[in-house]
Amino acid sequence: MRAETRHQLKQDAFSRVTIGAAEKTAHWSVEHRNTLAVAAVAAVVLVAAALGGWYYLSAQDEKASFDLTQAVRTLDTQLRPTGVPAQPDVPSFASAKERSDAAKKQFQAIVDKYPHTRTADMARYFLGVTFASVGDNAAAEQSFKETIAKGNKELASVAKLALAALYGNTNRTKDAVALYQELINQPTASVSKVTVELQLAELYKTSNQPLDAKRLYEQIKKDNPGAEAVQIATQKLTELK
Repeated sequence: MRAETRHQLKQDAFSRVTIGAAEKTAHWSVEHRNTLAVAAVAAVVLVAAALGGWYYLSAQDEKASFDLTQAVRTLDTQLRPTGVPAQPDVPSFASAKERSDAAKKQFQAIVDKYPHTRTADMARYFLGVTFASVGDNAAAEQSFKETIAKGNKELASVAKLALAALYGNTNRTKDAVALYQELINQPTASVSKVTVELQLAELYKTSNQPLDAKRLYEQIKKDNPGAEAVQIATQKLTELK
C-alpha cells in the first residue's frame, strides 16, 4: 500500500472517530440552553433587557445549529473515485482537500456570524476535525485548544480527546498521555473513563510501551466486569502476547 494511501486512510479514520465522539454532544446547543438568572431585586428594565438578550441568543443558536448540520454533512460527504464525474443529485467531492475547503468555509462562517452561541463552539471543534483530516496539524491543534477554552465541560472533554489523538498521531506521546490522564481523572458524560483508558492503552501499544498497555488493559477488565470494554481489552491482551 502506498504511503500516501496509508496516510489518507489514517486521516479518514481520525475524522470518523472524532465526528463520532462529537455526535454525543450534537444536540446540546438546543437541549442545554442557559436560562438567565434574574435576581428578585433587579429593576424591571434590567429584567426585560436580560430576557430580551436570552431570546435573541436562543434564536441565533437555533439558526446556527441548522448551519452546523449542513457543514457536518459536507465534512462527511463521500469522495468520488478518480476519473468519476460528479452526479447532479448526489453530493460528492473529487478530493479530501476540496471537501475540507468547503467544510472549513461553512464552519468558519458559523463562528463569524454567531460568535456568542454554543453552536459556534461546536463549529470551532469541527474546524479542528477538518484541519486534522487533511494533515494541517498546527491549525487543528489551535482549533481544539480554542474549543477547550471556550466550550462547556462536555464539549471541552470531546475536544481534549481529539487533541490527545492528534498528539498521539504526531509522535507527541508525552502530551497525549498527559491529556488522557486528565480525562481519566475527570470523566464526563460525553467522554467516559473507560473510553479514554482504551485509547491510552492503544497509544501505549503503538508507541512500543507494551507493559504499560498490558497493565491498563488488565485494569480495564478489573474495573468493568461484563462490559463490552472487557471484550476489547481481552482481545488486545491476546495481541500483545
